[in-house]
Amino acid sequence: MITTARRMNTSGLNQGTSGNLSQRVEDGFLLTPTGMDYDALVPEDIVLMRFDGSHEGRRAPSSEWRFHRDILARRPEVGAVLHAHSMFCTTLACLRRGIPSFHYMVTTAGGADIRCAPYATFGTEELSQHAVEALEGRKACLLANHGMLALGKDLAGAFKLAVEVETLAAMYWRALQVGEPVLLDAEEMARVIEKFKTYGQQPALKG
Repeated sequence: MITTARRMNTSGLNQGTSGNLSQRVEDGFLLTPTGMDYDALVPEDIVLMRFDGSHEGRRAPSSEWRFHRDILARRPEVGAVLHAHSMFCTTLACLRRGIPSFHYMVTTAGGADIRCAPYATFGTEELSQHAVEALEGRKACLLANHGMLALGKDLAGAFKLAVEVETLAAMYWRALQVGEPVLLDAEEMARVIEKFKTYGQQPALKG
């Protein structure tokens, strides 16, 4: 977790102590602590959270523990949740714009678009509810005037998707400087979603 948290900053996905990261474990989920520099983290700083909202450890959990808990509770296929204030996703989120079907790679987030959840104060149950709804049938979303969320089977998957979503946000933002991008239609996006079910799968090696 600490390695992934530090990669969030070195990759430019996150800045300072903003953002947070969770990973499902047998007794609940592990969560980064609130307000701590990722470079200073040691394993004892990671917080063990329960799904009832209680926690163990020497540090206080991230203020956003509620949406980590609610996403992991409702999405059994998800093993890790990444939240970042990445530059281009946050720029779009401050405009309250999601990412539409301007590029076929939008489907890597699970659907024909990447939604922007309505605004609510950070750390609140209201924000958690908005996030869960925006993630329905999706693996990523933007949070209005706030940032982004990416889900994965594990930490590596969540990080990879977050980088992809930030890249798409940057492309979309740049396209908007010229005009409104031409969007791919629902039929094409459905075709791409189907193709992605087997994308990148290599045949078994012989011998």
